[in-house]
Amino acid sequence: MQVIDRKKALAIPPLFRLGFRPFFLGGAVLALLAIPVWLLAWHGYLSGWNPAGGWLAWHRHEMLFGFGLAIVAGFLLTAVQNWTGQPSLSGKPVALLAGVWLAARIAWLVDAPLGVLVPLELAFPLLTAAVMGRLLWQVKQTRNYPIVGVLVLLAAADAVTFFGLARADDSLQRQGVWAGIWLVAAMMTIIGGRVIPFFTRRGLRRPGDAPPAVRQDQALLGGSVLTAVLMATGMALTPQPWLAVLFAALGVGHALRLVRWFDRELHTVALLWSLHAAYAWLVAACFGMAGWHLGLFASPSPALHALTVGGMSGLILAMMSRVSLGHTGRDLVPPKGMAIGFGLLQLGALARVFLALVAPAAGLWLAGGCWTLAFGIFVWRYGPMLVQARVDGHPG
Repeated sequence: MQVIDRKKALAIPPLFRLGFRPFFLGGAVLALLAIPVWLLAWHGYLSGWNPAGGWLAWHRHEMLFGFGLAIVAGFLLTAVQNWTGQPSLSGKPVALLAGVWLAARIAWLVDAPLGVLVPLELAFPLLTAAVMGRLLWQVKQTRNYPIVGVLVLLAAADAVTFFGLARADDSLQRQGVWAGIWLVAAMMTIIGGRVIPFFTRRGLRRPGDAPPAVRQDQALLGGSVLTAVLMATGMALTPQPWLAVLFAALGVGHALRLVRWFDRELHTVALLWSLHAAYAWLVAACFGMAGWHLGLFASPSPALHALTVGGMSGLILAMMSRVSLGHTGRDLVPPKGMAIGFGLLQLGALARVFLALVAPAAGLWLAGGCWTLAFGIFVWRYGPMLVQARVDGHPG
């Protein structure tokens, strides 16, 4: 049971009362700015300024380990309080952790020495894992231990990226980033498998809970971690027909999940169809990778962007929108324009995955514009919620 000194909790600046506040806001602002900056750099408008490793290295790294990991940390540091009944980080510890994350973002942009950049960067996932591990260990909640393991593996993947950066080895950098991407897919498998069916049944007022499929869920998690390991070792960076079997199996497993969670009324609730649409991109990404490994597609880029833009970022936007409402004491009704934001991100994913194949410049600019508008709407509508106290007067 949580024991919180209400007076002390309410004295904390609202932005630092729980982990979702600074990391959702910081991650969303990074997303809002990073894609326009990347497009400018891609077209050569920022040739006089180079972050660590160059703009491509910055883009690959920051969209995953900067943006994606910030949202993962914000969600976990908030959810763990509900899972364990123990108070999570708040106040100065949250502010310090957010400061570490922000310092790493700045250090990468200004091309700080690796002796500064690496400790800042790796400290964030490891500190998050340590906090999660401590709270879960206190109540012996073994069910959630795999989350700590995935966080540690994400730090290891980040370390591989930095090893490649230090050696100016692009292949090593890709190994680290691709491994990180599929570790985020593993996290989507864990968290999505819990919240999507739960939110769906609650949001549509369906009785009971979705029937569990423990073995299937464990197989999907294990398969996602295995793909990440294969990426980190470099084995999966070139087409390998035998890997097509693994990715196809993952695609089938995730598709079966979507079928099991489906409800005919999904389309009526923006906070629900956005979650299911994002998870569907994970299915597409798995089959896309299977096709690439079979030699059916020339590049893995569309499949990877299906996962990162449509899947990871789509799930992030939908989850942030719902969690922010619930944890600021509001009704679970997104503010005006947010449903448009969900649709824009889906359109952007379609443009990046498909249109960019036949019209690269148009596809990238349309995808970037849709992405920027989607996260701009989130920052506009949710930014004030994240920096202000709960509307019901409770801590958090």
